[in-house]
Amino acid sequence: MTTEERTRRWRLVLGGGDADGLGAQEGTEVPLTLEDRRMDAALAGLYDPPEGERRGGLGGSAPRVARWLADLREFFPSDVVRVMQADAIERLNLRQLLFEPEMLDGVEPDVHLVATLVSLRGVMPPSARDAARSVVRRVVDDLTRRLEEPTRAAVTGSLSRAQRTRRPKAAEIDWPGTIRANLRTYRPELGTLVPERLIGHGRRRRSLRDVVLCVDQSGSMAGSVVYAGVFGAVLASLPALSTRVVAFDTAVADLTEHLSDPVELLYGLQLGGGTDINRALAYCQGVIERPEQTVLVLLSDLFEGGNEREMLARARALRESGVLVVALLALSDDGAPSFDHGVARALAGLDIPAFACTPAHFPGLLAAALRGEDPGAWAGEQGLVVRGGAAG
Repeated sequence: MTTEERTRRWRLVLGGGDADGLGAQEGTEVPLTLEDRRMDAALAGLYDPPEGERRGGLGGSAPRVARWLADLREFFPSDVVRVMQADAIERLNLRQLLFEPEMLDGVEPDVHLVATLVSLRGVMPPSARDAARSVVRRVVDDLTRRLEEPTRAAVTGSLSRAQRTRRPKAAEIDWPGTIRANLRTYRPELGTLVPERLIGHGRRRRSLRDVVLCVDQSGSMAGSVVYAGVFGAVLASLPALSTRVVAFDTAVADLTEHLSDPVELLYGLQLGGGTDINRALAYCQGVIERPEQTVLVLLSDLFEGGNEREMLARARALRESGVLVVALLALSDDGAPSFDHGVARALAGLDIPAFACTPAHFPGLLAAALRGEDPGAWAGEQGLVVRGGAAG
């Protein structure tokens, strides 16, 4: 890279002006092409707004913001565009950017944008609601395509043993499985094998296991909630599972009836507000019918706003009844979350591991739990840090 090119790049990073230290000694500015100047303007609109415009540096004009979004998509890759959009909403208070249909048509959709749109739906003007729902649908459909097959394969594989029987009726015999299990009984003189045990598929029950996703919908969990909604809908499509999604802040909402459409499920959330884990666990206790066949995933940062002592006692009761409980501090790729370390340690003492999990790891976690394995041990094997436990 030439010195001129290196200087040009530093000029774009630093933004120009007397303080950038470039060209000051020579008294000349770093030369920029027309495209460079457009890129520089796009960056300056966000990261160096004019004095007095810190809370709205891109202006109130919808066409101006639309041009700015178009420039971002032209000059930067989509992952960088998403970061800059999030910065614009946060730094410049540009939530009104999301209230115009033409704006929503131009943004780069991602999980965090979906969370923002869902949280703002109550104040969004009618003219923008259809466009907002379309953005949410695009993200949800994309997540479903990427997450459905790994989840289906992991869950189906983990339950395959539970669907077998060693005393099948004639119509239920799994002949390939039976042959493989009895190869050592082959009799050369008879030209056949004499099976010592039969392997059968067994009869399918309504559901083999129950899964409850208990989701903290406080503002800090917004991105994780979006993933939880998609996973809940995928799990509900598997006949071997009975799936329930419970969302909570200081109140509890059972969203199970919306599992056929994850977009409707997300629109049933009330993102933000306080946190009462104790009340949520009390509700879950009341709806769990087969404790020893149930996996309860508590998705929360564990900052309890209700009665912490009661909450821990309830978690203990659930665990002692046979429910396999896992506390997920986050379901995202955003790195180490902020969480209540004291509650995490207390849960670890109840044999309830607490750790953050990426969406890519979630199918494996659920499969391990459905097989009855220790989720904490599984997480340790995957390199996930178990908080409050031996692996943390």
